[in-house]
Amino acid sequence: MEGNKQNHPAAASEPPGRPVPLAERQPDALYQFDRFGQEQRAVARVLEPEVDEAAQEVRFGEIYNSDDLVLSDECEFQKYRLLVRKIAYAAKIDRETSHRGRVLRGVTARLVGTREQ
Repeated sequence: MEGNKQNHPAAASEPPGRPVPLAERQPDALYQFDRFGQEQRAVARVLEPEVDEAAQEVRFGEIYNSDDLVLSDECEFQKYRLLVRKIAYAAKIDRETSHRGRVLRGVTARLVGTREQ
């Protein structure tokens, strides 16, 4: 078993819980595991996603309803595993539409891997 971990280093950092299957994911949602690593769920919604695999980053025009998104933890968008690296603007209340929770604009995330399911 030890040799298997060396051949698949990403597996060692994966939470023990079961991820939401790609076919069941909402295309505009970011997913994270709960703090116990048992259950993965949608924690935010995105607008204007732009995937740049060559630069190994994903840019979002806006992330909203993101109160449950832990910015320091890895998250997943579609098949991509990401770490948020830069936020141009953040606000708790969007005066135009107050139901949007925490709003993040101009977000850049580093692409750290993909999930193949």
